[in-house]
Amino acid sequence: MTAVTSAPVAGGSPSTPGLHVLMVSDVYFPRVNGVSTSIQTFRAALAKLGIQVTLVVPDYPDRDIGGDEWRVIRVPSRAVPGDPEDRLMSPGTLYHLDGALAGAAFDLVHAQTPFAAHYASRRLARQRGLPCMATYHTHFEEYLSHYIPVVPRTWLRTAARTLARRQCNALDAVVVPSEPMLDTLREYGIRVPLQVIPTGLPESQFARGDGMRFCVRHGIAPRRRVVLFVGRAAHEKNIGFLLNVLARARVVEPELLLVVAADGPALPDLRLRATTLGLDGHVLFVGYLDRNTELRDCYAAAEIFVFASQTETQGLVLLEALASGLPVLAIAALGTRSIIDPGRGAVAAATTPDAFAHQLINLLGNPPRLVELAAEGLRFAHEWGADRPAQQLAGLYRSLVARRASLDPQRVECIETPAVRAEGTP
Repeated sequence: MTAVTSAPVAGGSPSTPGLHVLMVSDVYFPRVNGVSTSIQTFRAALAKLGIQVTLVVPDYPDRDIGGDEWRVIRVPSRAVPGDPEDRLMSPGTLYHLDGALAGAAFDLVHAQTPFAAHYASRRLARQRGLPCMATYHTHFEEYLSHYIPVVPRTWLRTAARTLARRQCNALDAVVVPSEPMLDTLREYGIRVPLQVIPTGLPESQFARGDGMRFCVRHGIAPRRRVVLFVGRAAHEKNIGFLLNVLARARVVEPELLLVVAADGPALPDLRLRATTLGLDGHVLFVGYLDRNTELRDCYAAAEIFVFASQTETQGLVLLEALASGLPVLAIAALGTRSIIDPGRGAVAAATTPDAFAHQLINLLGNPPRLVELAAEGLRFAHEWGADRPAQQLAGLYRSLVARRASLDPQRVECIETPAVRAEGTP
C-alpha cells in the first residue's frame, strides 16, 4: 500500500462530544477553486460547533509543507494528462483507505467531488456502515464540450446527467449550493433528499485591502479605469467574452484596464486572444493571488467586478467581490441568479458583448451609482456569513446519523453537537 502523509486524526479533546466527519475531495489547496474554498470555509465554521472534520485530499508537488494541515490526509497523486492543475489520487491508497484510517472513528462520510473521491467515500461508508452524502459543486453538463470537443454536445449532456443521477441516487443525501441547482438535479431524476446549503463567507473576507499598493506593485497608472475578473482561467468561465466586451468598451474609455486574476488551462488561449484583439495594453494577467493578502488589494484596486460565466452553481466569487466593497456586473445564469437582484450591489449584465460593454461604460461614468452599489453589496454580503450554512450542514449531518442509528439499534452514535470549539481544531 502506498503511504499517505497526514496530520493526527484520532486526537482532539476526548471530553468534547460531537460528530467526526470524514470529507474526501479530489481537489484542495494549493489548487485554487470554489471547491477548495468551500471546504476550508465549512471546516473552520464546523469546528466552532464542535464537529471534527478529517479531510482526505491529493498531495501536490508544489504544496507548502508549512500550511495548516491539521486533520488533513494527503494521498499520493499523479498529474492529470492535459491538465497542469489537477491531480489523480492513488487508486491503491484510496482502495485501502479504511485500513489507513483504522485508528479513527467517524460518524459520516462527505464526498466533495464526483471523481475518485466519490467512489472512495462510498466504499469506506459501506465498510463501516456509515451514512454517505455529497455536495454537488459543479454543473458539468454545461462545459464538458470545451474539453471533449470531438463528441457531440447532446451526447455529453446525456452522459453527464446519467452519471450524476447514478452517483447521487447511491447516496443518503446531496447538498447543492443554490436553488437553481436543486431544480436542475430534480430534473435529472435524483430521488435522494436534496438540501440547499450555500457556502458562506468567513469574517476575514470583509477585510478591505490596499488598492494603491496593488497598483504600484503592478505598474498601474492612477489614470487607469480598472475592472476585475477573479476565478479560474477555464473555457467555461467565458473570459473570452469579457475580452470581446473590453475591445468594444475601450473605444469609449481608452484608459480601461481589465485585470484577470486567474490561472488555468485556458490562459495561453486568452493571452493570444487578447493580442489578436489589440488589447495588450488593456489586459493585465496576474495569475492566482494570495487570498489573505494580494487578492484583497486587487479587489480594492478595481471599480467594477465583471463576470460572464453561465455555469456557476453558486457564484461565490461574486459574494467575495461584494464583501470587498466592489460592485458587480455579471450575467445572471444558474447559481448567480440567486445573487444578482436589485438592491444587492450587483447588476444583471446583457449576454451580448455590445450590450455588456454599454452597461460597463454607463456604470464607469456614474460614480454616485457605483458608491450606492458598493454599499448595497456590502450589506447583502453580510447576510452570507459562514456560521448559518455551517449550522444547516451540521443539522443535516445529525439527521443522517440519527436515521442510520435508527436502522441499526446496535450502533451507538453521538448526534449532539454543542456550540463549542473542539480542542486542536482549526
